[in-house]
Amino acid sequence: MNKLLISLLVSIGITGVAHAAGDANQGKAKSAMCAACHGADGNSAIANFPKLAGQNEKYLLKQMKEIKDGGRQVVEMTGLLNGFNDQDLADLAAYFAKQTTVLGQVPKDKVEAGQKLYRTGVADKGVAACTACHSPTGIGNDSAGFPALSGQHAAYVAKQLKDFRAGSRSNDPGSMMRDIAGKMSDAEIEAVSAYVQGLH
Repeated sequence: MNKLLISLLVSIGITGVAHAAGDANQGKAKSAMCAACHGADGNSAIANFPKLAGQNEKYLLKQMKEIKDGGRQVVEMTGLLNGFNDQDLADLAAYFAKQTTVLGQVPKDKVEAGQKLYRTGVADKGVAACTACHSPTGIGNDSAGFPALSGQHAAYVAKQLKDFRAGSRSNDPGSMMRDIAGKMSDAEIEAVSAYVQGLH
């Protein structure tokens, strides 16, 4: 039983590994370069750039480290983090995590289907409800490193789900998102992505 618990915790990233504590004030001073794509407060105006505002700190730090180290390929970010050390990245994560996400609108024709997918999943296809990891309100789970989805651009969420489905994004612990997205249709991806854009 203990081996099973340890394996589970390691597979979802709850290892208790210490990381540098971020300083939000220092992060603000270091965030000028980020503003061009992600907005000064992390609320990007362009839908293909993710909103960083209100994102979970642990998740942000993991993504930035993996982008910098090449573990996650994001063409638009190539080389942009090279001049930052681990403390710099922690400071940036702390800064953006403390900002408030600006919510978007959900198209009326996507609300019902998106809400159903988010809250109950698709049982006959083995698609788990998003609430299990991302919470009923979309705030995610910072201690587990699961991202907040509330207010995120629908276009960005849809692209990430499609990338997980195609295997071109593979930095999800235990292949959780690749497994889930792999069972979703384009229509389901579009509906749930639109729903989280206005979720709060």
